[in-house]
Amino acid sequence: MLHSRFFHTRRMVQLGIVVLLCISAISCQSEPESNTVPTFPDTEYILEGEFLTFWQRNDGEQALGPPISAPLWLDGNEVQFFTNARLNLASNRVVKTDLTDGWQTTLPTDLFGHQVATQQVTMEAPDQAEPLVPISVTLATPEYSGPVELRLYDSRAEMTGSWQVEAQDGLAEVMVEGRGALGPQQAIAFIDDQIAGATTALFELNAQTLIETGQPRFDTFYSKVKAFMEQNTMTYDINGEQVHGYRSPDSALLWLRDHAYQARGFRYFEQDMTSLIDGFRREQRPDGSFPDYLARPEIGIPAERMEVEADVEYLFVQAVYEAWQISGDDAWLESNLDAMRKGLMYSMSDPLRWDEDVQLVKRPFTIDTWDFEYGPATRNPNTGRLAPRHWIDDDTIWGIFHGDNTGLAFALELLARIETHFGNEAAAERWRTEADGIMDRLNDLSWNGDFFLHHVQIQQPIFDVPGVDESRQLSLSNTYALNREVLEPEQSRAIIEEYFRRFEDRGDTFAEWYGIDPPFPSGSYGMAGRPGEEPGEYLNGGIMPLVGGELARGAFQHGAENYGFNILWRYFFLIDTTGESYLWYYPAGNPGKSGPDTLPTDGWGSSAMLGALIEGAAGIEDRGVVYNDVRLSPRWSSLDDVTDARVVARYAASDGYVAYQWQRGERTLSLDFTSPAERIQVRLMLPPGQKEVTEVMLDGQPQTYELEDVFGSWYIIFEVEQGSGTVEVALS
Repeated sequence: MLHSRFFHTRRMVQLGIVVLLCISAISCQSEPESNTVPTFPDTEYILEGEFLTFWQRNDGEQALGPPISAPLWLDGNEVQFFTNARLNLASNRVVKTDLTDGWQTTLPTDLFGHQVATQQVTMEAPDQAEPLVPISVTLATPEYSGPVELRLYDSRAEMTGSWQVEAQDGLAEVMVEGRGALGPQQAIAFIDDQIAGATTALFELNAQTLIETGQPRFDTFYSKVKAFMEQNTMTYDINGEQVHGYRSPDSALLWLRDHAYQARGFRYFEQDMTSLIDGFRREQRPDGSFPDYLARPEIGIPAERMEVEADVEYLFVQAVYEAWQISGDDAWLESNLDAMRKGLMYSMSDPLRWDEDVQLVKRPFTIDTWDFEYGPATRNPNTGRLAPRHWIDDDTIWGIFHGDNTGLAFALELLARIETHFGNEAAAERWRTEADGIMDRLNDLSWNGDFFLHHVQIQQPIFDVPGVDESRQLSLSNTYALNREVLEPEQSRAIIEEYFRRFEDRGDTFAEWYGIDPPFPSGSYGMAGRPGEEPGEYLNGGIMPLVGGELARGAFQHGAENYGFNILWRYFFLIDTTGESYLWYYPAGNPGKSGPDTLPTDGWGSSAMLGALIEGAAGIEDRGVVYNDVRLSPRWSSLDDVTDARVVARYAASDGYVAYQWQRGERTLSLDFTSPAERIQVRLMLPPGQKEVTEVMLDGQPQTYELEDVFGSWYIIFEVEQGSGTVEVALS
């Protein structure tokens, strides 16, 4: 029997396994002691000492059941597990803890398959650790010299590593790395395959989003964007319900599109992913439509929709899906399911939004997805003030805009994934069929071989837009299409190449991130004196970082990695030099301001750029929910000045994260990764000019892999059914 004394670590671990519930101290004097020592034919474990006494005095057969472990030294107490309960011996008093359903999943299974060593090992470590960053663990085992094995387990009780160390005169020190699920990391020390000590909280594993390459243009990028975005939040009450979201730099309202697109960035530090979306769901109209922005009661503005807009419903689906992906909240997702269905059905049936003849979403002749249409400024029918043409009237020119339809097809695919998650496979198949049909019809109508035509008129007679060649107008939602998973690879590559051509031919324009190019002639869009009437202003040919960010993310995916890195470098130079980021810029590079209250902290463009950095350059993509299914594609091999990279992507609203350390040697590539993922697709980009390798190893074992040519960039690809591992590649 183990001696009943506590051991000391750097911090006293007080647990009793809090998740097991229902702790009750029971006196050892409740019944007279029996002289019979129970035996358990189906187990190797026995009862003795205080635990035997407790068993005999407290109807152990019914109250405890057979022992399922030896007496252990766990978290500073002697404990023994039984079928129905756990006994703790502390200060010569036995405490019984009833076991709840699923309790064994919180503890390493190794606690229940081993006998107990005669030696005792105590363990000491820092309170906190980061994934893959070594920390020192001290093992103390008085009057013992010899081998000790330390095994670590994450908060899900899955083993994350094993280390062999030699104790000398009762002490040993070993460097370990935290891996797997975040939270308290558990440990067991073994001597001769017998348990010598265990703890359920040796240290806390925590993760924060970061990039470390030794290059400031990458290493300070996240902190700069985060600082911009933190100045763009708004929180207030609407009818007693709090909403919290991200605003545009040129509007002091909470628009769904601003919030939805900025989620590309704020997912890494924002915990409230749902309150704004809940606010929009409460405002959904009986026909399934949504307003563009929520009410702001303190300044007397109600929730309204710009009549010309046709994108709000698919953006609601995108916002819901991504909030669920980040939080993993199934109950919240299900609460939005009917609203998503109704919204998309509205888009595909209402005569104001859906053209029955071509079977695609229609809209007035706006510049891309923005909310003002072609023609002179008009009088607001509610206020009588002169304003851009936000309203549909007899002069409206109708057509098919590609971005509404790629967005709708993407939303239909996301809804299909959600239906599958809830077991509604027939509904999922219907949504996918709708998405495929939309893309087939859109490609036939709008794809010109290089990009999507901006606006295809569907009414007669066709209106001739003077002063511009519409067949060459490249509008911003072509870049959104790159990342909506609805294009063929050749289409995506063609769009990227078109932008690159315009980058090379940009002349005095500082970037090719046009709202639309070429712009419309002066006065085509009446803005009531606001910027946008002249070429090069606002959407009408202004330069928008949100376009550059989406373009860069697509470039990384389709073999144009150098172009993607070039875009990121140019944007970093801009914000590092000025300390500001604007929604749009004039072609010469001076910031565009829609009014005196325009914020210099544009979150829409900066979050798109951050998405390109983390998902594109660093290559961490969530293919599932809370990073349970990951595509891992580090693309640092494209650069000459980065040979080592440590990257962590962490969702602030959950414990979902991925961390890796990448290194390029003279003839090697290595990737050490960890996360709580169930599956990871490893896609290692080879250095330029490298098309073959001699060996690929995962945790020391040869791997079967594929070599993929992505428009001239070569990747090693293989699937891993585990969340952690070390990949070593020998280059030929």
